[in-house]
Amino acid sequence: MNKNELVSAVAEKAGLTKADAASAVDAVFETVQNELKSGGDIRLAGFGSFTVSRREASKGRNPSTGAEVDIPARNVPKFSAGKGLKEAVNS
Repeated sequence: MNKNELVSAVAEKAGLTKADAASAVDAVFETVQNELKSGGDIRLAGFGSFTVSRREASKGRNPSTGAEVDIPARNVPKFSAGKGLKEAVNS
């Protein structure tokens, strides 16, 4: 499912216009992004948690040349599925 399909599904389930559903979906994505960017996390009971993890600098290799490459430290977003989501997928 892509973003347009998600917007259509949300519009249909919530009884909204596609424009209103698109605004709601965009607002959710923007809120999640801003919260993670500021170092916070988001926990949705029964669905899952969005968090940020720190990945330290490391050395890697270019697969085509074998040359060593420095990989800089960075923050990476992570999602952990909650119990409700896991049960829904496996039922």
